[in-house]
Amino acid sequence: MSLYMSPLLRTVALIFFTFACGLRLVCGDDTLRFKPKGEHDSTLRFASYYADHMVLQKAPQRATVWGYASADDIGSYVTVQLISGRDLTVVSTHQATIKADIQSGGGVWVVKLTATPPGGPYVVKATVEAQSIEMKDVLFGDVWLCGGQSNMQFGLEYIFNASEELASAKNYPHIRLFDTKMIASPVPLADLQAITLQWSLPSNASLAGGWTYFSAMCWLYGKQLHETLGYPIGLVESCWGGTPVEAWSSPDALRQCGLKQSDLEKQLTSESNKRELMKMDPVFGYMGPQQSSQLWNAMIHPLLNMTIYGAIWYQGEANGGRPDTYNCTFPSMIDDWRKNFYFGSGFETSSLFPFGFVQIGPNGPDGSKIIRGFPDIRWHQTADVGYVPNPRMKNVFMATAVDDTDFSSPHGPIHPRDKTTISKRLAVAGLTVAYGMDRGQFQGPFPSSYEISRTQATLTLMYDFNRFKIQQRSSSGFEVCCSRDTVTLCPVDGNWTAAPVVNVGVTTVQLSWRACGADTYVMGLRYEWRLTPCAYKKCAIYSVENELPAPPFIFQRFFGLGDNATNNL
Repeated sequence: MSLYMSPLLRTVALIFFTFACGLRLVCGDDTLRFKPKGEHDSTLRFASYYADHMVLQKAPQRATVWGYASADDIGSYVTVQLISGRDLTVVSTHQATIKADIQSGGGVWVVKLTATPPGGPYVVKATVEAQSIEMKDVLFGDVWLCGGQSNMQFGLEYIFNASEELASAKNYPHIRLFDTKMIASPVPLADLQAITLQWSLPSNASLAGGWTYFSAMCWLYGKQLHETLGYPIGLVESCWGGTPVEAWSSPDALRQCGLKQSDLEKQLTSESNKRELMKMDPVFGYMGPQQSSQLWNAMIHPLLNMTIYGAIWYQGEANGGRPDTYNCTFPSMIDDWRKNFYFGSGFETSSLFPFGFVQIGPNGPDGSKIIRGFPDIRWHQTADVGYVPNPRMKNVFMATAVDDTDFSSPHGPIHPRDKTTISKRLAVAGLTVAYGMDRGQFQGPFPSSYEISRTQATLTLMYDFNRFKIQQRSSSGFEVCCSRDTVTLCPVDGNWTAAPVVNVGVTTVQLSWRACGADTYVMGLRYEWRLTPCAYKKCAIYSVENELPAPPFIFQRFFGLGDNATNNL
């Protein structure tokens, strides 16, 4: 919650803030911890995630900076100066009143800095009477939050080209890294209780922490943004392997889907769900918290006051055992994060900030026979539309990992080591959607219309309104479901028949549905609807430009009497 609100809302916000105010910084092993004190902390200090080397959000947004003060300073002013790190001249000065922190008895303050163009370094100095604190080597750029489960957590040192990436990391001093500690909480926290990696420059030490830090997807995505945009990028990792979307969602977000906390707890912690998770994620299994909202409380809620530019997300595997609500819970979580970051930053983070995600990949050689779970999640990740952005998921972009097959991964086939390809796909989409740049085709081919012939028993798909060229890498992957009437729709686990590719044009794919038999009607069409749809980069259809795989889809409808008329999908 933000302090930039009406008096009534400000009081409510302060109550939320008090969950973590009055904490003090102590160090232990490799973790920075924020330990509650029995009485208020008298030290002037920044909130946990404000530190040397950080990236603050650049103009046109204004970066928020907040922290704590003693009870004696309540009602006094804190003065925050932005100072050039080169010649120490004062760039801007800001003042704010220190408010009471009800829980600790201390004070809390927050300011918005002047909108600042990208660059640096800067010093941020806060002063209350005789006390002063500073953050040094601060840059302004775009701040991206990286969330999800184990495929987001997957460390850079485990990818195929890890040695090359680690060796070149020192060449990117304007990318800065931050990683939250994996902690759950039954109540919303206003500040982080612990930090795994405080703001750091990229190096072997900050990038090669295994599963602890730093996320390969987060780093590779941020690196490609930095190389294209040419200014600083701040990367905030907050993820935990083996965790469901409900754990990252607020109670408000879950209520939008008609989900009650008590019902969710029974589902998420059931033995059947744990067994399903262990099959899908042998490295993490169900070790991550399954309780709804606990990671929202401890690992997202504390970050809300920070101004950010956008977020990327790699999650969904842990929901594969009960996918039916994901078409609501995932879009609802995005909406809720946007709303709360908007208010928490004092209306500086966009209420429609760009949100990118990875459409989950395959899992094991036996996956070519499995049609439930992951296939449902992939479809639900797009709110059952098949592509993004769409009317339900505006300003959202994705990269599909459906062909990122890696059966020999030492971390299990659910954790493919080729994160470079997927991050490139996500960056192409992000630069297009989040930054409005022309990167050509930014997601895989998707059918826009079709023609059906009963005499030839063919179904011809037209892709992307004939705007982009396609290529074929396999003749399999398409299936049809047929019926002897035009009313009975096909369930996902119904009688589906392979529909091989018989011809590929510049923008079209022609399928045969002759195997359905005479006197039948096509009532369903689906593509790559398997847990493991294809071999590595060998699904059926790809774009020529940027070589992006076509995302999976399913259409359950009457496809017509076969007059060769063009019908929209």
